Amino acid sequence: MKASQLRKGNVIGINGVAYRVRDIDMQTPSARGGNTLFRVRMTSIPGGQNLEQTYKSNDVVEELSLERRHITYLYTDQETYHFMDAENFEQYAVHVDQLEEQKDWLVENMEGLGALMLDGQVVAVELPAAVELEIVETAPVIKGATATNRNKPATLTNGRVVQVPEYMSPGDRVRINTETGKFMARVR
Repeated sequence: MKASQLRKGNVIGINGVAYRVRDIDMQTPSARGGNTLFRVRMTSIPGGQNLEQTYKSNDVVEELSLERRHITYLYTDQETYHFMDAENFEQYAVHVDQLEEQKDWLVENMEGLGALMLDGQVVAVELPAAVELEIVETAPVIKGATATNRNKPATLTNGRVVQVPEYMSPGDRVRINTETGKFMARVR
């Protein structure tokens, strides 16, 4: 695959080591004939060593073929998150370092997750596009706030603080984008 096709979450091989793409910055030059550069930050699998590489848009990288499995999140015990395969009921343990910010969106017995497997080992967990959580704490509702487009901070059941519309109150359920961590909609 070409470097311009890389996306967050892709797994590529560099010198026989698998790396998961964490972040990509694109730099477009202003001069004619200049190449677009992609600064890619990655983490080795397993191990978690960080690597940063810069590619031109036409550079070729080795994409590793991974097996995708449907999994369910079961529970966590300190440093390890436990998942179960939805088809064969096999259980997998994933260290907290592999999940990074994804762990904030996991809710016990959560279904609809995907596991990327490399040589029978979970190397990455794919979250659904959105999750539904309950607001635990937020400022009081302001009378007449439905007509305004202002936001206020709200603490969710997972401990994350997100900006929600002013008319929201504790106990309301909200849909949150797992990639950006932003409020999407109120759930009735």
